[in-house]
Amino acid sequence: MLLLAGTFIAPAQAQQKKAPQGMPAGAPSPMPGQGGQQKQGIRPYSEVITAKAVSDKGLFTVHKVDDRYFYEIPDSLMNRDLLLVTRTVKTANGLGYGGEILDSKVLRFEKYDKKKVFLREISYDVVVDKNSDMYQSVQNSNVQPIISSFDVKALAKDSAGVVIDITDLFAKDNSSFSFPENLRKKYRISGADDSRSYISSIKSYPINIEVKNVFTYRITASNPMETGGVATVEVNNSMLLLPQQPMMPRYFDNRVGYFAQSQVDYSSEEQQAGKTTYVRRWRLEPKDMEAYKRGELVEPKKQIVYYLDPATPAKWRPYLIAGVNDWNKAFEEAGFKNAIVCKEAPTPEQDPEFSTEDARYSVIRYFASDIPNAYGPHVADPRSGEIIESHIGWYHNVMKLVRNWFFIQTAAVNPEARTMKFKDEVMGQLIRFVSSHEVGHTLGLRHNFGSSFAYPVDSLRSASFTKKMGTAPSIMDYARFNYVAQPEDKDVYLYPAIGVYDRYAIDWGYRVLPDVKSPKDEEAILNKMIVKHSGDPMYFFGTEMNPADPRSQNEDLGNDAVKASAYGIKNLKRVLPNLTKWTYEEGKDYGDLKDMYAELTNQWSRYMGHVAKNIGGVYETPKSYDEKGDVYVPVSKEMQKKAIAFLNEQALTTPTWLIDQNILRKFDQSGVVDRIRSFQTNVLNNMLGVDKLSRIIEFETTNPATAYSSAEFLSDVRKGVWSELATGKNIDTYRRNLQRAYIERFAALLTPPANQDALPPNMRRPDQTLTDIRPIAKTELKTIQRQILAAMPKYTATNKAHLEDLSQRIKEILNPKG
Repeated sequence: MLLLAGTFIAPAQAQQKKAPQGMPAGAPSPMPGQGGQQKQGIRPYSEVITAKAVSDKGLFTVHKVDDRYFYEIPDSLMNRDLLLVTRTVKTANGLGYGGEILDSKVLRFEKYDKKKVFLREISYDVVVDKNSDMYQSVQNSNVQPIISSFDVKALAKDSAGVVIDITDLFAKDNSSFSFPENLRKKYRISGADDSRSYISSIKSYPINIEVKNVFTYRITASNPMETGGVATVEVNNSMLLLPQQPMMPRYFDNRVGYFAQSQVDYSSEEQQAGKTTYVRRWRLEPKDMEAYKRGELVEPKKQIVYYLDPATPAKWRPYLIAGVNDWNKAFEEAGFKNAIVCKEAPTPEQDPEFSTEDARYSVIRYFASDIPNAYGPHVADPRSGEIIESHIGWYHNVMKLVRNWFFIQTAAVNPEARTMKFKDEVMGQLIRFVSSHEVGHTLGLRHNFGSSFAYPVDSLRSASFTKKMGTAPSIMDYARFNYVAQPEDKDVYLYPAIGVYDRYAIDWGYRVLPDVKSPKDEEAILNKMIVKHSGDPMYFFGTEMNPADPRSQNEDLGNDAVKASAYGIKNLKRVLPNLTKWTYEEGKDYGDLKDMYAELTNQWSRYMGHVAKNIGGVYETPKSYDEKGDVYVPVSKEMQKKAIAFLNEQALTTPTWLIDQNILRKFDQSGVVDRIRSFQTNVLNNMLGVDKLSRIIEFETTNPATAYSSAEFLSDVRKGVWSELATGKNIDTYRRNLQRAYIERFAALLTPPANQDALPPNMRRPDQTLTDIRPIAKTELKTIQRQILAAMPKYTATNKAHLEDLSQRIKEILNPKG
């Protein structure tokens, strides 16, 4: 998530333009020793920091003299690591949103030859112990770049430090302290106009310095911005002193879902350059270690504290706060009480120096945006994985997102969801859920897409079970709301909640192991914590990046996708006839009806995807040597056949129930046929994906006695697409489209993937035309052609023309003209 980049910055003594009359304070202007005048050496302190200076003591003392800014850096802070976090404060339309992180990097000031100070960007991608024989060699190969240089203007007042002019570092545009190069390309930023860019403030605090800049950027004409070629934004740079002694890292384990960072460690005892990977977590230490050792709940020395953006609407504040505080139950598993808290930001009267951009504070930022989303980033110490701070992004329109989910997924059983405007209490609970999920990310937790598979589907219809367990063992899953519950299931709980896995993951990541001196010494203890629950699906972590494991899916529920999706479709069929009534608002057009119909069909498509992932699927359960069983286990033949039968019935057989003309005529004059074609084609292409076919062939080869063979698989799919050929039944428009899509899918399987050489090696797709997929696809087309020719005498008019066209198309595919 963090892009660490370095760019050379012109020295502070570069030629300056005089600021236009009326320019805000902080705009660059000449001063003695600047702007082309003869350079002067180190001068007396009083000549540089004059009586006119306005000084602010803190990490460094910051002096403002006229419109120049000076840092007085003590020698004790030279060569100390400083974490720089760059984020927007206010933005123009089209350039992101205020409060978003632009970049993060580690910097270090160092003195050189008594007359200069260099600013280096420090990378911890490669590390080595100072006592290692490899130390000098690694240092010689990893020189840290100097990104700026400063003349020493004066010695510090006590002579134990130096004074440098920092003005140009911030007042002039550069990608190290504003928009980095990747975002400049994205937003088409061609540079800033220095005459309309300036420092608006620099404030020094005990462990950090906050710099606010205003930049007026030139934007290329192709950017669809209302400002027409320029955009003025405010950027904040937080320079935060990192701990002199880094927190002891905790090694990453892929069986527990934490964000992580890696280093190449040349101190490793392995007979190669070792890779060490650390989890990201906050530094939590017990106030009373002896009580902690006795198993008592103990408060941490330093709480994890979040502040609410003052811009947050008052009625939603209690729910956002509750979403943060809910995590205290999880931290109790790790031995801490009152570990985390959310507070309303102090008013200017209560704390005039409080700022939501201050890197000392973690904040839930409220963005006035139509983006239907929220996100939970964090900034971590690259030396140890210690999370330093987080700014959760909360977009106003996330309420539309959760409203639509809740409506479509629960309205069949939940009267409170049958409206476009929920009661505040209902929306508040939805906000609380999203808040908890995003806070989980800021605690270091990744999505656990495998969590929901732990629950038997029918347990989600039980009031007692769901009230105790929620809809999944982890709120970090993308398990949404309870779409399995049926109208006859009374008082069933509908929401996700912090669950068994979350408490376990917090325990594993945050439990303090007394008397342990190194990450290596922890490994055996942490491994035992995982092995203790080996084989228990409640503690399973399923990565969000697993393309083959049907347990690891977003927005699914239960341990049987076929059964859960069947329940879900029953509920969609109950919702659809009521859409017009439940979206009704006096005087409004049918925009909400159109949106909710699209949401309903999207939900149907998700169910198809949940089921299809079982085809050629393989369960992946990472294990250590002391755990029983295989890591990779193919999905059973029975489950795959069950999936095909479901898709044949629910997708390849035209889902005519979705074609409700009473609804569609309210917002769509045409397009029904094409919409159904698109739905079915997407499902069919998913079922016949190269990856699925490749795994089916693999399992058939390695486990011929139990595998679902490619021949049987294609026979089962064929029955769903071509059933009319055996009976002579009419082939309607929808089915003709589906059959054409089937032929085109096999044509694609016989075509090598395009533009592979232009892709990075890890993104290149295997060429299926060099595998058994090619002869299998040819055989399938020949089989279909024979069936078409045999059935053709049964048909006349449009159906006969359709079959003749398909036969000709197959001939062209099998015998392409050179």
